[in-house]
Amino acid sequence: MNLLDPWLRQLGLDHQFWLPATSISIFLVGITLAFVFNKAIYPIVLRFTNFTPTNLDVRLVRAFRRPLTMAILVAGLYFALILPLDLTLTLRHIIDRVAAILGVGVAVLALTAASSNVFHWYSEEISPHTASTLDDRLMPMIRRIVMALIYALGGLLALDLLNVNISPLIAGLGLGGLAVALALQPTLSNLFAGTYVMTEGVVTQGDYIELENGVAGYVIDVGWRSTRLRTWTNNLVVVPNSRFAETIITNYQGPIPAVNIYLTCGVSYDSDLGVVEQVCKEEMDKLLEADPRAVREYGAYFAYESFDDSNITFYLFLQARDRIASFEVQSELIRMVHERFREEGIVINYPMRTINFAEDSGLGAAGQTGVAATGSAARAGYPFRRSAGTGTDAARREAPASRMDTGDGPEGGEGPGPDIG
Repeated sequence: MNLLDPWLRQLGLDHQFWLPATSISIFLVGITLAFVFNKAIYPIVLRFTNFTPTNLDVRLVRAFRRPLTMAILVAGLYFALILPLDLTLTLRHIIDRVAAILGVGVAVLALTAASSNVFHWYSEEISPHTASTLDDRLMPMIRRIVMALIYALGGLLALDLLNVNISPLIAGLGLGGLAVALALQPTLSNLFAGTYVMTEGVVTQGDYIELENGVAGYVIDVGWRSTRLRTWTNNLVVVPNSRFAETIITNYQGPIPAVNIYLTCGVSYDSDLGVVEQVCKEEMDKLLEADPRAVREYGAYFAYESFDDSNITFYLFLQARDRIASFEVQSELIRMVHERFREEGIVINYPMRTINFAEDSGLGAAGQTGVAATGSAARAGYPFRRSAGTGTDAARREAPASRMDTGDGPEGGEGPGPDIG
């Protein structure tokens, strides 16, 4: 006995001939409702979305249009089979199971369409107005993960409706996932490191960076697996994100694009240090006034640094607009200071060393001869030693280990001559 028998008897349609006709009529009613939904209800709902400030609702209404139409048709077919026909219990269970699987499929289509439209709406409407490009990179990956989860859950529900035990399947997927994770450990390491690099926001496209190992260049792209750099020689360097996330990075674009210039120089000890300072400050002020690549608001600084071997060292300190401008500003500053030093007669010494020969006043003429010999030894390249007790550097020739005595003694008398047998 079917569910419509009492009403069919009252209408005189309880004959077996009318049961298929009733079933077809119910299915036609479902088709009519689907047609009315598409041609009447859907346009009215879509018109109401025009009064909202965002177009997200428009996208969602359009996303649900096809799944809802399919749901109405499936419901019409299901009721057309269940209500008028006298089905066996087994056949009815089969129809219920098929209808449930179709319902799961329709729900999966609806959720995927809605999720996809939400992500597309964010990428088109919200992402262009954000300060960071992180969402531009994360949204495609998140969208794929959400889609995969929806399809996976839908497939598991469908298998459960088919009386397939999914517990061993889930356990097998867990073990298989562990094996895949171990096999793809380097790739996954780069993937998670890429997520860290992009979420950290320290390095962005266009920045000039230098790694701890000396590799430097402009950031072309920060991907999920690697980061690409373009060096100053116009070569491409690909750095795996697992290594990129662990190394020390110097970003020349941060915290601001401006770069400080630290220029050292030295002048002779005979120079007037007051004049040197005045000349350098005047030239730096001229550069700040005339060159737009230098940061005038930052100012310029001068200071003496140390006493070195040949010069008194000082430094000049100012700021350029960016890294490229820093090279140009530094080059111009060197040219200006050098030209002004030549005009003022300020000398920048070459590396040199002065050697003073000390005379031993107690030796008399012999001491003079020794000094002359010392000078000759210095010119001849003999080894020297530092004399002690004089306070000055004295180069002296090392005495020979032995010498041949002459026949004359120190007083003019005969001294012991050589033993010739």
